[in-house]
Amino acid sequence: MARREHERILQDTEREQGHTALRNNVRAALALADAVRSTIGPLGLDKMLLSDDGDVQVTNDGVTVLEAAKVEHPTARMLISTSSVQDDEARDGTSSAIVLTAELLLNALDWIDRGIHPSVMVAGYRIAMDHSLIAIEDISKPMEETDHIRIVSTSLAGKVSEDVRRILSNLAVETASIAANRGSSKHVDPDLIKRIIIRGGRIADSERVDGIVLRKTRLDSQTPNRLDGGKVLLLDGGLDPKELSVNASIRITEPGMMARFLQRQKLEMKERVDAIAEAGIDLLIVRDGIHEDAIPMLRNAGIVTYRRVERTDLELIARACGARIVRDVQGIRSESVGEFNSVNEERWESIDHVRIHGSVGSGQTVVLRGSTDAVIDEVSRAFDDAIGVACGLQDEPKMLPGGGAIQIALARRLRAHATTIPGREQLAVEAYAAALESIPRALAENSGLDGLDQIIGLTAAQTSSSNDWLGIDVTDRSIHPMNERGVLEPVRIARQAITGATESAISVLRIGDILWAKQDAQMPDWQSELGQDED
Repeated sequence: MARREHERILQDTEREQGHTALRNNVRAALALADAVRSTIGPLGLDKMLLSDDGDVQVTNDGVTVLEAAKVEHPTARMLISTSSVQDDEARDGTSSAIVLTAELLLNALDWIDRGIHPSVMVAGYRIAMDHSLIAIEDISKPMEETDHIRIVSTSLAGKVSEDVRRILSNLAVETASIAANRGSSKHVDPDLIKRIIIRGGRIADSERVDGIVLRKTRLDSQTPNRLDGGKVLLLDGGLDPKELSVNASIRITEPGMMARFLQRQKLEMKERVDAIAEAGIDLLIVRDGIHEDAIPMLRNAGIVTYRRVERTDLELIARACGARIVRDVQGIRSESVGEFNSVNEERWESIDHVRIHGSVGSGQTVVLRGSTDAVIDEVSRAFDDAIGVACGLQDEPKMLPGGGAIQIALARRLRAHATTIPGREQLAVEAYAAALESIPRALAENSGLDGLDQIIGLTAAQTSSSNDWLGIDVTDRSIHPMNERGVLEPVRIARQAITGATESAISVLRIGDILWAKQDAQMPDWQSELGQDED
């Protein structure tokens, strides 16, 4: 009975098997890689993205291009997921990860067409990945203080102009360094740094300010717009009358009942405000609204109030003030109350902002400015990358050469290591090495150079001088030590790109059957089947 139903479902399914499935998957990966290949490097080209509603966006950021694309093929979606993970973990190298994945698949397909089994390629790729990760640690060097800005600046090459790159790099390094020095550990989460975007002014006017800045004004204008220290309570809710239970109703049988009901609501509101005042609260910040009856009560209690603050901002303020977010004002515990050093309201570009200086680490806000929406969007994306790289370097201050140097160095080491592998996995390791060379080839081609000539020249230069740090400087189109030219990248970017690309390629190589359903999934009609069996 169930078997017949399953066979019927499979009859309504398109199926791709074996080489056909692999070839189609590789074709989808190559199409995706070709969409971002030309963005690699400081001289890479921009992409113009058009949305359904006519919005135009020009960007050089690989993950932005991929996430804006409408992709249906499952393999392509897997690769887009890889780029998103690369962006989340390392904040750079998204285009390189996609291109490397596609090259790994293309090289594997070439050997599979010659009779090598996919499992052999998978095993060889794992050997190559492990050897590459060990080599990365061997080639890397500790980061000096002067290298911090140069590494962040390299991550922004090609995304923004030279002047903007310098401004954002300095801003990101300063912010990350201050956060690391104020924290209890060197780990800095870039999401804990508040960003404020202001339309108007020059990009050069962007700045870092101490404190958490909110685009808010106090609830009651009769309360002070400045506080010099005090206690703060963060409420994940609001000060509104309690709602009735589901399906509950009030039946008014005499004229005075409604007045007594409203009076009772006011008494309950006063009890809640009194509980806040008894805890010695000077500043109240709530996520939801505040009833109008509570406004004069809070004013008389000397409590400055801000409402409708995002949950993420509440969490930032909690960290800065050493507070805990509470859901109810009844029974406020001392450990839930935070302290602030100052609260100031300021007007920027005709918009009121409040700056809160916490007693624990103070907190930081980066104010980004730009003349147009398009400029602001691009600057915001670039700063997100810059602050992510800068914070990552605080956690792991190790660097590698850019300019295609690390990929050529790994390819050289893999080819030497492949000669020590007795089985067919040797072919997969050599294919892996060839795939790594796709990054410097794209870098050279996007700079107007011949990719093959640059790979040959760079490989010979590194081998003859035994210097893994020689790379391509596209500004003068010659080979130089990358540490002398300031073309550097964090270890975590290369490590994540290799790990993510390899795992994605292996996942695709292990797919031997693709089923495309022609109809939506349905529940089997057991009653109909039972009736047929009885007949």
